[in-house]
Amino acid sequence: MAGNVPYFHDRDGVIWMDGQMVDWRAANIHVLTHGLHYGSAVFEGLRAYDGKIFKLKEHTERLFKSADILDMEIPFTMDEINAACEAAIKENKITNGYLRPVVWRGSEQMGIAAPGARIRAAVAAWEWPSYFDARDTGIVLKTGPWKRPPPECAPCQAKAAGLYMIGTLSKHMVDKQGANEALMLDWRGQVTEATSSNIFLMYDGEVHTPIPDCFLNGITRQTVIKLAKDAGLKVIERAIWPDELAKADEVFLTGTAVEVTPVRQIDDNHYTVGPITKKLRDAYEALVRA
Repeated sequence: MAGNVPYFHDRDGVIWMDGQMVDWRAANIHVLTHGLHYGSAVFEGLRAYDGKIFKLKEHTERLFKSADILDMEIPFTMDEINAACEAAIKENKITNGYLRPVVWRGSEQMGIAAPGARIRAAVAAWEWPSYFDARDTGIVLKTGPWKRPPPECAPCQAKAAGLYMIGTLSKHMVDKQGANEALMLDWRGQVTEATSSNIFLMYDGEVHTPIPDCFLNGITRQTVIKLAKDAGLKVIERAIWPDELAKADEVFLTGTAVEVTPVRQIDDNHYTVGPITKKLRDAYEALVRA
């Protein structure tokens, strides 16, 4: 127990696991699970607003795409995973919260290759408020020490658990320096995203964002791009270099967890929580509760 907030393994409630609901504290796996040792796991993050899961179909489709990229065949249909997500929020009495579907290789085989390991699946859901409490003030980013690899070196278009290790290392480092989040560059030195959210920069009334060629084209990212275009804003996807950060008027992050979060500083560059950020944040908040 940390303060009055229970640890994630010690909570009341249920988790959907391999086709049935199990007690939260009993939703365990063996220490020799392949996914733990070799990163053979994929996952999704979703939010429920007023009892309705936002973009459920799109997230489940991406879960199956990620599993396919990692050569894992999920032993459930998309409809069954969707139903499990709905059941998870219902059984845990969640109106506004977060869902985490996850698929992994089990403990039947050890070693780099484990074709005989059973493919497991689970869906957990819990109450989770805004990831960053900075809706109006913005957060601080520092450039992280680790870089996104080229697409021929990692399954970049899969939401694979192993790909988040460099994000964890980067965020731990910038946390110690007083920042809220790490900015990730790629192997070329270009701006890509934050550790688990996409980035947008405003230049002279235009919305600019990196091309997702070595990182996930986030579902929230795609949603915000459409909202921007619907609002008559010009959206440009292009290569963005770190020296361009100083010229941006506004910056914000997007993602299921962070939603639309303004940025007030990246390294020595400062920004205002400006009109475009507020406009798109408000449009997103209206959409998810529509």
